[in-house]
Amino acid sequence: MRIVELHARSLELAAEVVDSVRPGQLDLATPCAGWTLRRLLEHVLGQHRGFAAAARGAGPDLALFADAPVGADPAGDFRRTGAELTDAFRAAAAADRPLWLPEIRDGGPFPLRQAVGFHLLDTLVHGWDVAAALGSPAGLVAAVERDEELADALLAVTGAVPDTPEDRAPGRAFRPGLEPGDGVCRFDRALALLGRDPAWRA
Repeated sequence: MRIVELHARSLELAAEVVDSVRPGQLDLATPCAGWTLRRLLEHVLGQHRGFAAAARGAGPDLALFADAPVGADPAGDFRRTGAELTDAFRAAAAADRPLWLPEIRDGGPFPLRQAVGFHLLDTLVHGWDVAAALGSPAGLVAAVERDEELADALLAVTGAVPDTPEDRAPGRAFRPGLEPGDGVCRFDRALALLGRDPAWRA
């Protein structure tokens, strides 16, 4: 399934960002309000594990998506759990298995293509969050923009995210959308639609 391979590409680009994280940077602020870099990475690792469990056939168990501790090697943790997730998505694609995602709407089950799209969006946007916290988001944005298929997939999934007061209330995954403006790239447009300021700086 093509979306699974696009997702694998998104994970590699995000992993290249996380590769540069050093233990002394884990207390940096991120674009996720109130979250340090450590808290963000704990969320990301938990999502890797939760989506992998769902892809293997787990039911709607919210505990499977709990944040996971960041060890002494954040990049290694990210790449290991990301590889496990990719394997799980590929196996789910071979079995045409839907996924239960208890954090999203009524929990599903969601068609695999849609579920992988959700995580592709999270991977690239949280990859940008990490890069922005480190002060260097331009490289990731440029890498995605060079990959026409991946940039189009990101924008397509983003456009399907509901933007109602209920869906974008405080505590939800995304804030109310911002006006992207004219001439912005697809990645920046996706960020704005999800309520993130592409010009965010710590």
